[in-house]
Amino acid sequence: MNKNILLASFLLLFSIMVKAQIYNPIKWKPSVQKISDTEYELQIKAIIDSGWHLYSQNVSDGGPIPTHFNFPKSPDFQLIGDVKEEKGKTIQDPVFKMPIKFFEKESVFRQRIKVLSSKPFKIKTDVDFMVCNDENCLPPSTEEIEFSVKPTTEKITEKADQKTEINAVSTDSAIVSTTTDSLENKVLTKEIKEVKKEVSNPIQKKSKSFWGIFIIAFLSGFAALLTPCVFPMIPMTVSYFTKQSKTKAAGMRNALIYGFSIVIIYVLLGSIVTAVFGADSLNALSTNVWFNLIFFLLLVVFACSFLGAFEIMLPNALANKVDSQADKGGLIGIFFMALALAIVSFSCTGPIVGTLLVEAASKGGIAPIVGMLGFSIAIALPFSLFAAFPGWLNALPKSGGWLNTVKVVLGFLELALAFKFLSNADLVLQLHFLSREVFLTIWIAVFGILALYLFGKITLPHDSPLPHISVGRLTFGILVLSFTIYLIPGLFGAPLKLISGFPPPMQYSESPYGVGFSKNSESTTKSILPEGAEYGPQDIITFHDYDKGMEFAKKAGKPVLLDFTGYACVNCRKMEELVWSEPKVLGVLKKDLVLISLYVDDKKELPLEEQYVSETTGKKIKTVGNKWSDLQIKTYKANAQPFYALVDHNNSNLIEPSAYNPDSDDYYNWLNTGIRKFNL
Repeated sequence: MNKNILLASFLLLFSIMVKAQIYNPIKWKPSVQKISDTEYELQIKAIIDSGWHLYSQNVSDGGPIPTHFNFPKSPDFQLIGDVKEEKGKTIQDPVFKMPIKFFEKESVFRQRIKVLSSKPFKIKTDVDFMVCNDENCLPPSTEEIEFSVKPTTEKITEKADQKTEINAVSTDSAIVSTTTDSLENKVLTKEIKEVKKEVSNPIQKKSKSFWGIFIIAFLSGFAALLTPCVFPMIPMTVSYFTKQSKTKAAGMRNALIYGFSIVIIYVLLGSIVTAVFGADSLNALSTNVWFNLIFFLLLVVFACSFLGAFEIMLPNALANKVDSQADKGGLIGIFFMALALAIVSFSCTGPIVGTLLVEAASKGGIAPIVGMLGFSIAIALPFSLFAAFPGWLNALPKSGGWLNTVKVVLGFLELALAFKFLSNADLVLQLHFLSREVFLTIWIAVFGILALYLFGKITLPHDSPLPHISVGRLTFGILVLSFTIYLIPGLFGAPLKLISGFPPPMQYSESPYGVGFSKNSESTTKSILPEGAEYGPQDIITFHDYDKGMEFAKKAGKPVLLDFTGYACVNCRKMEELVWSEPKVLGVLKKDLVLISLYVDDKKELPLEEQYVSETTGKKIKTVGNKWSDLQIKTYKANAQPFYALVDHNNSNLIEPSAYNPDSDDYYNWLNTGIRKFNL
């Protein structure tokens, strides 16, 4: 027990120490590769610490800071094309709502040049970049990289030109002198790296993602069971196995083999999809404009099929051929019986399977295999269970018009989901055709019509006469109607957290403050802003100038929350959208303190008389962002964002500073503890 307490105390102390570290998670290693007598390739290898990632050169507006190489013009050489980068990893970022490409562990950038000089020369380039992990984003940094090119066959000697305490790495053909806006963290020990790994474990996140896919696919399999193509097959197939088998045990065994064959068939389908497209390329495809447009059209076709416009069926010749193989009996015969079920039921299960594969493809990796495993287990389970317990068949509801109702409901869900993929394409292209209001309007219409259908006000092809509405249908109709009503306030600025991630973000709106409202609208009641303040996240009165914010805090008699943040900081946005939006936290931020948000990536130039050389880093402070970053490093010995310090009017800490913390209760308690100390 004492050992556990000691260990817990050590970890707590160590986590506090880690928060104050100066990070430098990336090293640049340049080299020169001779292609021909007149052509060389400049290679810049980025070595990235575990848990951190470096953004691509190609990032859309509104995203994080992209990597950029600034090669100077010179009479000694001429650039050939642009800097080439590796494949990297692309994800649909949940905060920026756009596909973002980044690199992990290491990556090599390549720039080819044509040599115009016969004498040795040097090339200096500045690389602007930004690195983040799952908790922090470092302010944008610049490093100077120097290459040494000798247009001869002589071996280029190793050199090292160190301009800072950053490790300058030399190779046979290049030297690097790094001039960075970030400090070198010489004490970044192995133990700290292990703590970072525990904070951000990509393997665990991947496992959670796969479990989510499995559960959704499993539930989708049960939905497919309730379609008119599959449900009637359950008693027929189970009866066949129990009656044709010589013993009950043999019948159960054959039914289990039948269910296992169903699993094999669908998992094989998922494996084929993964093999054809590749585990890594599936995720990249999911953020492609054309890929999303094709998926949109595909899901619309599936929806129309479910709604009764037509049926999607495989060729009859294929079904007949498989059926003939099923008559042979034995293990092969049982397998082909399962294959026959998959083919015959395709008009009902095909759209569901297609949608699952589309959604799984957006996750990448083996997600399609995991999805088909969950789907097939749900399909196979009833056949095995009812074969083991035939008496349960008496409890099954009889086939009827309700099975077609299930198909129609699935059709409406497919149609709503289709617009998610159309929205993805619109967001990538920044066309603003499908703004948040338009998207929500479409969903309100889709689910509103579904509610009318469930209440019997609308009928579709293949619907049976409906003399009365069952209790189950009425209940589901009320739920759909309630969801439709829930969506309506979203048109007027409600965040709609229940469907967060499906509609476009709030800023992707015709009216960010809701239909009929604007920031200065008379309908929006707000107090008069103090001098130098503006409305920030969640409409909190925010200062971006430290001195003006402090001056106002002294007049108001309130403590100050210093928010070191960044325009391109992912976790800063998460804190603002998910933690600051909580009512009790928002109440404290609006009433009990003064918020000063200092953007470390603000590129606005400081007046010449305000520019200076940092005593801490030795760098020239030229921009507003440099100034706030230098303040954070000098005062708190930290350079990662988000970073929060609750201080009094003398800039003394009221409580230990806090970093990224998605626990709203913990963050609320942290704020209140500091405020209580201020009021003593």
